[in-house]
Amino acid sequence: MSDCNSVSGTPEIAYPVLLKGAGSIRFGNKVKIGVELSPGFYSGYGYIEARNPESSIEIGNNVRLNNGFSMVALQKITVGDNVLVGLNFVVSDSDFHHLKPSERFHQNPPSEQVSIGNNVFIGSDVTVLKGVTIGDNSVVGSNSVVTKNVPDNVIVAGNPARIIREL
Repeated sequence: MSDCNSVSGTPEIAYPVLLKGAGSIRFGNKVKIGVELSPGFYSGYGYIEARNPESSIEIGNNVRLNNGFSMVALQKITVGDNVLVGLNFVVSDSDFHHLKPSERFHQNPPSEQVSIGNNVFIGSDVTVLKGVTIGDNSVVGSNSVVTKNVPDNVIVAGNPARIIREL
């Protein structure tokens, strides 16, 4: 069912994953998708979509993606090295529809790149919205919705996510 023709790298796949879209998807070294001893292992799949020809998703080295995640890019999503991601993670670089009612079905919805730094730990059930940069070494608490940039070396949590403390 995967149809993305521009995939580079060879992740270790322990969990079903769909690679979709007309853009490019790049995996670094030692990327692992899925965790056998984690909820949802037998009942879901991961989804990575670089939707348009100019869209890209770049996943760094030594990244671990837990079960039930979704990554969709109209522009670009970058995940740094040594990143740990919990269950049911969602990240996208677009709202996929305009907010103004008269424009909701128009093409080219607003989109802004997303960047997740190195050594980031993202808990379960986290959503990262368009235009967000998560700084190096930071932690995002479970059930958070990240709507704004996160600096390096902090713990954020909540909806919307806010800084809880520095590391």
